[in-house]
Amino acid sequence: MSSASYLQKLFGLDGKTAIVIGGTGVLGGAIAESLASAGAYTFIVGRNESNGAEIVKTIEAAGGQAEFFKADATTRNDLEKLVEHLKSNDRQCDVLINGAGVNSPTPFLEIEDDEWDRIMNINLRGVRVACQVFAKFMLDSGTQGSIINVASLSAMIPLSRVFTYSASKAAVLNLTQNLAREWATDGIRVNAISPGFFPAEQNRKVLTEERVSSIMTHTPMQRFGTPEELAGAILLMAAPRAGSFLTGHNMVVDGGFSSMTI
Repeated sequence: MSSASYLQKLFGLDGKTAIVIGGTGVLGGAIAESLASAGAYTFIVGRNESNGAEIVKTIEAAGGQAEFFKADATTRNDLEKLVEHLKSNDRQCDVLINGAGVNSPTPFLEIEDDEWDRIMNINLRGVRVACQVFAKFMLDSGTQGSIINVASLSAMIPLSRVFTYSASKAAVLNLTQNLAREWATDGIRVNAISPGFFPAEQNRKVLTEERVSSIMTHTPMQRFGTPEELAGAILLMAAPRAGSFLTGHNMVVDGGFSSMTI
């Protein structure tokens, strides 16, 4: 067997369908492209139609298959409509990525209820709702698949100025582990990926010059991550063969940040 055939056998997603919620963002878009490149028919799910169309165009130009589906990550009815769309096209949900997220640099004593509720709604409730909607679809159809929740380095290591975000992502990690246990014998694997510092829309407000300097001092690789560097971790967790015994795991991709002390 050639090396290419072996890698395709391990990591290939031919004939699979992937749902990327939050796929119109920088990181979500890169994740969607990696899944499509591995052979999955990929749905880019989000509210930004122009970004979604651009990502679909990029995937198709590279020889992949994708489509945009407009939906709010926190709205159950929107996600149920996507399930109906999948059913009507004889598709399953083989891979679900929960990647929608927002952040805020508000100091703790200044956090208002509406800000707390907004971040928790998108970052945590959105994951809960999507897991309920798509796992039910997977269970009802007997699909053995993979759910990957995008957590964060800040879920494990408290970082300044991202209080609500950190709390929401810590809850995502806990939920991930509980769901992994809940569905392990049903063939649904549930894992999380925790990116370190990857500049994207949701964290640009907190990346001041002083903060960037502090991050670099604490990162052994001395640089930010690029969206494409999440692909390997995602494909490992998504692939039905390479990741077949992997569930309840949190994969940290942070350039060594979490290994640094002094």
